Amino acid sequence: MSKSLKDNLTSDWIGASHLLYSKKTRRKIVAYVESFDDIAFWRTLFQAYETDAYYFHVMLPSNHSLTKGKKAVLMHVVKETALGINMVACVDSDYDYLLQGASSVSKLLLTSPYVFHTYAYAIDNYLCYAPSMQSLCVQVTLNDRHIINFESFMQEYSKIVYPLFVFGVWLQRNHELSSLTINDFVYYTGLKRVRVYHLEQCLNDVKKRTGMKLRKLRNKYPQIIETDLPRLEKELAELGVTPETTYMFIQGHHLVDNVVMRLLKPICAILRRERENEISEFAEHEEQFQNELSSYTNSTSTVEMMLRKNTNYTKSPLYQRIQKDVAAFLERTKEI
Repeated sequence: MSKSLKDNLTSDWIGASHLLYSKKTRRKIVAYVESFDDIAFWRTLFQAYETDAYYFHVMLPSNHSLTKGKKAVLMHVVKETALGINMVACVDSDYDYLLQGASSVSKLLLTSPYVFHTYAYAIDNYLCYAPSMQSLCVQVTLNDRHIINFESFMQEYSKIVYPLFVFGVWLQRNHELSSLTINDFVYYTGLKRVRVYHLEQCLNDVKKRTGMKLRKLRNKYPQIIETDLPRLEKELAELGVTPETTYMFIQGHHLVDNVVMRLLKPICAILRRERENEISEFAEHEEQFQNELSSYTNSTSTVEMMLRKNTNYTKSPLYQRIQKDVAAFLERTKEI
């Protein structure tokens, strides 16, 4: 097959190719994703729905290059006319879900039954799902002591950044991006100087920084405070954005690098030291100490690696919305 033909595959073409095989052959549904990192997430999700009648083939949007990204998935290779019951697109929502049709990509994401999106900003946000963080620490350190309540912390963090986040969504929708750039938001909402046993200090620091920026924005846009923002908050709540869940909708890389990793690393360091001290205390001689310590070290992993392997987010309401979309898609295909 030529390169040009590969890059112009459509759902109808794939469907026609199925007719060449036995009726007992499982139907292949091609699912294009943005990057290699996304394949595992969507493969895990789709696997629960595969039957003897059909299966999903998750892949990048090109058979002969390393072309990646949302634009490649939605606008280049798998344009809307190419999608169908045999070909779907799977992308991060980014801010397009919250823009609610304010851009062409947002419209496609919201209206096409053949485009699945994360609802959360990105897959990275699911990796940081707060109820899964304690389990992740155990996997990293083999120590199940609860140092902090991750769910409570992320709720408090979310409530602090929520007002600035809402303002940011309004600016995005009204094309006032220069008033609060992504870099600005990263600066104002990142964790600084994390002290595990005094986390209120880093939260207060975030509160001060976001409060400073909010005052500037309110002075610049006083006309929207009493009207637009309350309406937007109500609309966002219907989309799943609440003061307690904001962290699931902020930029995924920022959440990982500047919030969650800065929290997890010192916590896991404490838990790991506790285990090492325990081995040192109870070892009867130097040889046993070295053997036990070596065994422990070989059984643990890095925070970065375990975070990337985290799959304990399936109870997230946002993840369950994706599952409902996939189930609805498959139900519709039965009638075609």
